[in-house]
Amino acid sequence: MGRVFPAAALPGWAAAQTGAIPETPGVSSGAMLQMLAGLALIVGLLFLGAWLLRRLNGGRAFGHTGPLRVVGGLMLGPRERVVLIEVGETWLVVGIVPGQIKTLHTLPKGEPPIGKDAESRFGAWLKHVAERKDENA
Repeated sequence: MGRVFPAAALPGWAAAQTGAIPETPGVSSGAMLQMLAGLALIVGLLFLGAWLLRRLNGGRAFGHTGPLRVVGGLMLGPRERVVLIEVGETWLVVGIVPGQIKTLHTLPKGEPPIGKDAESRFGAWLKHVAERKDENA
């Protein structure tokens, strides 16, 4: 013969005998709100940390200490641009299009255009260099 268990040991069995549906524990709205607030705080701290690292690093990629430096750039179209890259004591004028990067001109290092209209001055400088190159050809 089998063992006999008290009804208190089997809550589901006792509820089935009385016809009552057992209550399942739930999550209160206060606990849910507290969890969402904690999650928002953590995500906010992550974004704040990334923003601070970018500000302190000058917008460059993390750990960038190599010999290459982008001096300036000019968008020529939606997917085409010309970039001035400093490599040691040399500047490279590089054309970038989808699927291809090509060196357009090499020249000794100089002073980069500085100021709020630096991109337009870079464009004028690039036009001047291109015209000078066409005259020599």
